[in-house]
Amino acid sequence: MGIITPGFFGRGRKAAAGLPPGQHLTEDFPVLSAGPTPRIREDDWEFTIATEHGVTHRWSWAEFMALPQEEPTVDIHCVTSWSKLGTGWRGVSLDTFLDQVESSAEYSMAHSYGGYTTNVPVADLRDGKAWVVHEFDGKPLAPEHGGPARLLVPHLYFWKSAKWLRSLELIRQDAPGFWESNGYHLRGDPWREERYW
Repeated sequence: MGIITPGFFGRGRKAAAGLPPGQHLTEDFPVLSAGPTPRIREDDWEFTIATEHGVTHRWSWAEFMALPQEEPTVDIHCVTSWSKLGTGWRGVSLDTFLDQVESSAEYSMAHSYGGYTTNVPVADLRDGKAWVVHEFDGKPLAPEHGGPARLLVPHLYFWKSAKWLRSLELIRQDAPGFWESNGYHLRGDPWREERYW
């Protein structure tokens, strides 16, 4: 297994109303990674979506930045029990990408620079529920938080919001990614405490 970075053990517990069960509020932004932090230059970054039919769609950084931008403000919940409320991001809705892709696949596998993977049902990426983001709190996304761009799926535990996003593979059958293969739940709904199998 890779390196586990600081943050898995938290810094105190502050309860707050409206949090999913088993969660505590944090004011900071813990850095959690299962390996070294990749350093990807924007000029080298590319995002692809591969369909179940073998068709691959590609976006360079410039093409990504030219797409309609949104600024979601969302709560995020880590499986290690911290929650951070009202986080501000900037990026492109997954709907914008998926509307350009012909697919009937019900599942996806997100792939990151560095080799990380996580599975996400396509229904959890559609209808304004997920983004590819490049800014956090008004600043370019730092590498330790997944920059230059990461997946943001805030209604699921945060391990589903793959850092250093490289590609999305659309697949017909669900399959476990990295943490799911190591005992984490296939979907990861924090309101149902879907932490582990």
